[in-house]
Amino acid sequence: MTDEISPKDRFITVYGRNPVHEVLLDDDLHVDKVVIAEGARGAGLREIQQAARRRRVDVQYASAERVKKLAGNGRQDQGVFADVVAPRMRPLDMALSRDRSGSLRTVLVLDGVTTPANVGMILRSATAAGVDGIVVPRKGVASIDPLVVKASAGVAFRAPILKAFTAGEAVETLKEAGFHVVGLDARGDDDLFSAHLPEPVAFVLGSETAGLSPDVAALVDTWVSIPMAAGVESLNVSAAAAVVCFELVRRARL
Repeated sequence: MTDEISPKDRFITVYGRNPVHEVLLDDDLHVDKVVIAEGARGAGLREIQQAARRRRVDVQYASAERVKKLAGNGRQDQGVFADVVAPRMRPLDMALSRDRSGSLRTVLVLDGVTTPANVGMILRSATAAGVDGIVVPRKGVASIDPLVVKASAGVAFRAPILKAFTAGEAVETLKEAGFHVVGLDARGDDDLFSAHLPEPVAFVLGSETAGLSPDVAALVDTWVSIPMAAGVESLNVSAAAAVVCFELVRRARL
């Protein structure tokens, strides 16, 4: 039941006047509430209030400091934020405990992916490919903010996001639940397209500069590589994620 889930694991918080106005104009999104800083003035606020009234969305007022704290971005909130319901977002441990039908078979885990554009594009690719879950840890990965939403072309709101504190904690939990953990590395034991990948499977994706963090790398069961030509060493993490996701689609159709 949703009342067991923390608000941070139910809502995607969108801040800034244009992003808030845009989500209010999208009737497919369920906006839980809009919070405006007391004394805020200027362009866009009237339109936000009118759009919220049309949608019958609760508008609350709070001090500017509280808005900055709740929005999570004191420099760019512009005195307003909105909490948008993400219906497929939930804590990883809850998803595993309720997965009695075994529907959670393919999962991505982000580890140290700090560029919002990469996180957004990964959410878009994984959702399009039908991946069952994308673990976006609260620590060490870009938070799901308007930049991530924009890069995902709005898909972030309906992506199957799984929340955990760290990538290491998430991978440990997945291994305990029987997941086979796969890491990407140019020197992998096998290439992605021919490797034996038993389900349920969790792919861990690290940053381009540092790769996987040591605690996550230590938990990997199988290392695979994406074949490269013309001396290219690696792909951007979002491109690598797309390759992985649609390789899973290909395998599911065999």
